[in-house]
Amino acid sequence: MSLQQLDAFLLQASLQPALQAKLNKPLELEEFLHLARAEGYGVDEADLLAAREREESQRSAGELQQRAGDEARRLRNFIHG
Repeated sequence: MSLQQLDAFLLQASLQPALQAKLNKPLELEEFLHLARAEGYGVDEADLLAAREREESQRSAGELQQRAGDEARRLRNFIHG
């Protein structure tokens, strides 16, 4: 639907301790989408991907390199070879 819907949902969640507690737990994608829809927000998977892309585009080159290095180290430990 839209990033605005996702942003509005996250703002509402920050104002409601019960909802925030639910979001602080690890959730599967469908669980997150169900919570948003139950609160009346039209959020879908594409919105979450767009939000991640928006967040990534606001990071500096150094932050992106650090993140890539961290991910590479995790994969190196995960993939035994």
